[in-house]
Amino acid sequence: MTILDRILPDVRRELDEARAAVPFDEIKRLAAYAPEPRDFFGALAADGFGLIAEIKHRSPSMGDMRAGNVLASAAAYEASPVVRAVSVLTNRTHFGTSLDELTAVAAASTKPVLRKDFILDPYQIYAARAAGADAVLLMANVLNADQLRDLHAVVLDLGMESLFEVHEAGEIEALPAGARVVGINSRKFKSREGFVAAGERADKDFTLDFAAFELAKQLPPGCLRVAESGVTPQTIAPLRRHFQSALVGTSLLRDPRGVAESLQDFAAALAAPAS
Repeated sequence: MTILDRILPDVRRELDEARAAVPFDEIKRLAAYAPEPRDFFGALAADGFGLIAEIKHRSPSMGDMRAGNVLASAAAYEASPVVRAVSVLTNRTHFGTSLDELTAVAAASTKPVLRKDFILDPYQIYAARAAGADAVLLMANVLNADQLRDLHAVVLDLGMESLFEVHEAGEIEALPAGARVVGINSRKFKSREGFVAAGERADKDFTLDFAAFELAKQLPPGCLRVAESGVTPQTIAPLRRHFQSALVGTSLLRDPRGVAESLQDFAAALAAPAS
């Protein structure tokens, strides 16, 4: 089984539980009363390379984050000038973070908030909007072209933004016309090795393939390009040639010095001349 084979059944189970707790009509009503969406695209398109900084409690690739870092992350992201938007990974089973935490982050943040999850159904998009999210992740390795198009239409109807995620060249062809923000994820989701079990930790991430970032040259002209997974202050310099932003989580949340200190390293790296 690949990591996706393990994750997706739990995503569907969590979705069924959410529907049972709050019916679709009710979640649509709550979404209609949510505050006006913040401009995710505009925040990332501002002058200079910026970060989408993530909040999660664990990951299948490396295990638990540092609890103190997770606790301090929202305030650190709000204070950092290099953080343009915040990502909250809302899959409870595999990442330990819930939509309730996104609600709290969105209420306290002045920056756009992304619901990062394995979005399969319009219900999850309405739930994201009801929780205060301004954007959602749509993954081309779990959705076909028709699903990407239809879910993106729901996103647009709600005044939100889609961050489309691709992992290989064939997935770029599935992107709908008008995709404005596209991320390339270097994570090998189809790998059968390198992921840790619940409660375990790893010091090195064996699930990355940085060659995937070369796909940036094939993305649709004019889209805003985001580098995802494995980005550190030491690896960010060459990415600035082809990307306008990076989604960063584990390197911040596992830094023993703390999130604020890690963000200072990113700020210093981004202040240096682009290589």
